[in-house]
Amino acid sequence: MITPSRELQTMMDAARLAGAGLLARFSNRGSLTVHEKGPANFVSTADLESDQTLRTHLLGSFPTFGYVSEESATVEGSDSSARFIVDPLDGTSNFLWGIPHFAVSVALVRGDTPVAGVVYDPAKGEMFVAELGCGAWLGAEPLRVCRGQNLLQAIVATGIPHAHSRQPHEPYIQMLRPAMRVAAGIRRMGAAALDLAYVAAGRFSVFFEQGLYSWDIAAGALLVTEAGGTITDVSGGTTFLQSGRVLATNGSLHEPMLTMFAGVRRAHGRHPRGRPSRRLPLGTRARG
Repeated sequence: MITPSRELQTMMDAARLAGAGLLARFSNRGSLTVHEKGPANFVSTADLESDQTLRTHLLGSFPTFGYVSEESATVEGSDSSARFIVDPLDGTSNFLWGIPHFAVSVALVRGDTPVAGVVYDPAKGEMFVAELGCGAWLGAEPLRVCRGQNLLQAIVATGIPHAHSRQPHEPYIQMLRPAMRVAAGIRRMGAAALDLAYVAAGRFSVFFEQGLYSWDIAAGALLVTEAGGTITDVSGGTTFLQSGRVLATNGSLHEPMLTMFAGVRRAHGRHPRGRPSRRLPLGTRARG
């Protein structure tokens, strides 16, 4: 088992507290107040309570750090080099519809580099953790990506744009179509942080999605790399935290996937969305 730093231990404790609150709410979902932030984009009392738990615990221990969350205003800490990037409930739709596949995601980022990450699945009692240079772990077990080198044997996870998504459907389908032709199976689980954790754990060989935010990605990205995998944007670049266009693999399948996506770009323009990636501040997303 990893010997966590003080920062990572605090993140683990905060995620457990937030996860316990989510489980209590999950068993009584009918009492939740739910709002739509946008089409098919929900926020509930559970999200907000989890965010408050994380904010209180994390900033109570590290008051000089910044705090970036999906559900509340950004805090600019006096230590400009360090910030927590948090998704208090990744997989809100799953949560609201009674599907026990959701997570708390907490990353500590210094500059643009995640240095500690926690993805906690309270429904299954699984806590995935990583620290830069110390590996990735699930409980006492070290995580390693799967060894497969053949897409014909790969389970590929992805995130399909929902109705009214700002991510156009047709360019996404152009990326999905060749993957469907070669992969052993395609999965759409509805929680990107867990998709990345599952790549780290060897449960998925590949994950790709567009239109994500830094809080969906930051903790899971560190899990993948510390477990021996590779994560870039879908063009092979390094700005996935800013662009929200993510490709994570076991490493062996990264070049085949990039080649596949490059073929889509050649057939349909420079980028599947019709424009190149551009660098954005952490916590924002490229807009179509």
